[in-house]
Amino acid sequence: MHCPLCSHHCLPFIDLKNEVAYFRCSYCQLIFKSPATYQTFLEQKVRYDLHRNSEESDGYRAYFLRFLDFVLPHIGGVRSALDFGCGASTLLAKLLEERGIACDTFDPIYYPDTSYMDRRYDLIVSVEVFEHLHDPKMVFGHLLSRLEKGGYLAIQTEFSPGGIRAFLQWYYRLDPTHVMFFSPETFRYLCGSYACRYRIDNGKNILIVQKQAD
Repeated sequence: MHCPLCSHHCLPFIDLKNEVAYFRCSYCQLIFKSPATYQTFLEQKVRYDLHRNSEESDGYRAYFLRFLDFVLPHIGGVRSALDFGCGASTLLAKLLEERGIACDTFDPIYYPDTSYMDRRYDLIVSVEVFEHLHDPKMVFGHLLSRLEKGGYLAIQTEFSPGGIRAFLQWYYRLDPTHVMFFSPETFRYLCGSYACRYRIDNGKNILIVQKQAD
C-alpha cells in the first residue's frame, strides 16, 4: 500500500480486536485505515445525523472558543473566513462574525452550496474534518487555492500518539468515519508539497498554516 499523501510505501499493522488494518507511512507519518473500511457518503451521513450539538449549549460554545482562543492571536488582518466542513451547526461562523470576521459556511451534507469556490478568503477554518477525508492531500491543496495570498488555514484534528501500541489504545481511531490520522510532521510535509508556511500548533490538535504572500 502506498501513502495517499507522499506515495511512499507503507507497512501495515492490524487491530486484532476489531479486525481492522491500518497503514503507517514512515516518511510523512500519516496513519490511515485500509480503504476497504471506508464508509459511503450515505453511511457517514447516518452517523453525523446522530450528533446533537446545540448552539445554545455553553459547552459547545466553549469548544469552539478554545479553538478561536488559540488561532486568532496568531493571525492578523483577517476580514473574511470560510468554515469548511461545518457540519449541521453554524456556531463557529457566528463566533467569527461576533469578532468582526464575515464567515461563509460549507458542508457537503448540511450546507452544500459551492459558491465559496468563486471566492477567496483571509482565513479558512476546518474543525474535526481532516480525519474523515478520503483524499486529504487534494482537499488541503483545494483549500489553499481558496485563500488570499498570505491567508491562513487553521485545522483542528487530534494528533496521533507516538508508536503503534499507543495508537491502538487511542479512543479517536474508533469512530468508524475516522480514516486518516495526522501528526504535525504530516502537515509539515503537506506544507512543503504546496510551498506554504507551517506557522504553529498547540501540540495536541490545532495547527495554523499560511499561504505564501507572493
